[in-house]
Amino acid sequence: MSLEQLVATYGYAAILIGTFFEGETILVVGGFLAHRGYLELPWVIACAFAGTLLGDQLYFYLGRSKGMELLERRPRWQAKSVQVLELLRRHQVPLILGFRFLYGLRTITPFLIGASGVAPLRYTILNAAGSAVWALAIGIAGYVLGQALQTLLEEIKRYELWILAAIAGTGAAVWVRYWWVDRPR
Repeated sequence: MSLEQLVATYGYAAILIGTFFEGETILVVGGFLAHRGYLELPWVIACAFAGTLLGDQLYFYLGRSKGMELLERRPRWQAKSVQVLELLRRHQVPLILGFRFLYGLRTITPFLIGASGVAPLRYTILNAAGSAVWALAIGIAGYVLGQALQTLLEEIKRYELWILAAIAGTGAAVWVRYWWVDRPR
């Protein structure tokens, strides 16, 4: 099976599963692959939306049902929980809409929101809106990155001989330095 067939066959499922757990990188790659023509951008965004929404809902309901019991067993989460709960107390709606953009807090935040007693319907509506914005923004960023890389690679192609010569020259200089200066005697 070629790489193209592999991506075409499993690409959308990989995006869905990857974003379920935590997937900025997989979504950027999905957007890039959409730019390259392997995937369709609307489907990449739809799979990312579904994956992140479902994952965050799961963490919310885990927090709602097992909240503090699970938190006590995870010391790494306890340090972050103080920060998240303070943000939740002061800025509930913006936090629910935008937590997936906060690096290092994506998994713990829906869990703590569930444990804090936020109403499920309120969370689901805000989570759906935030998931849609996130999937669109990161998916389009990956697509634009693909466009930028294509332009960059076209430019690099014009200078590839010079670049290869510079790399070879640097490698030779490092080897010569090692051979005459740094080698053990």
